[in-house]
Amino acid sequence: MARLGALLVAAALGALLSFALLAAAVASDYWYVLEVADGNHSGPGHAEPLSSHSGLWRICEGQNSCIPLIDPFTSESLDMSTSVQHLICALTLAGISVYISYSHLAFAETARQYGAQQVQAVRISFGWSSALAWGSCAAETLSGAILLVAARALSLSQRPGGLHSVVV
Repeated sequence: MARLGALLVAAALGALLSFALLAAAVASDYWYVLEVADGNHSGPGHAEPLSSHSGLWRICEGQNSCIPLIDPFTSESLDMSTSVQHLICALTLAGISVYISYSHLAFAETARQYGAQQVQAVRISFGWSSALAWGSCAAETLSGAILLVAARALSLSQRPGGLHSVVV
């Protein structure tokens, strides 16, 4: 039974880690990063006016200019039903996915038309928010697997003869 308790604690900790990672990912603005290097300025941390990074809720261009895409937490949205709020969030996520796919295709087409030399100063990447979301997914999968192992252990311990009579 001590092993079963340890499995359940590990699954709970994994689920908490998954939730924390997902909350941080959803709240941050670094899902998609566009960096434009300017040959006239150099130095680490120098944000170019054309560079941007975006999250699920807003796009930030340059140093401090952020434009909200949608704010599901405003007082106006509280008048909507929960199903409408979920639909809006789902559409926002779908829109971000389409935007990311379109941006990659547009960048590839621009590089094809103008040559790689013309667009070598542009770098498109997924940011650390995406990594947090993938980490959340991994932690949730691990928690589920641990719960399945715990359920199997509990099932085996309730059989006549317990765990010791079963040959694995």
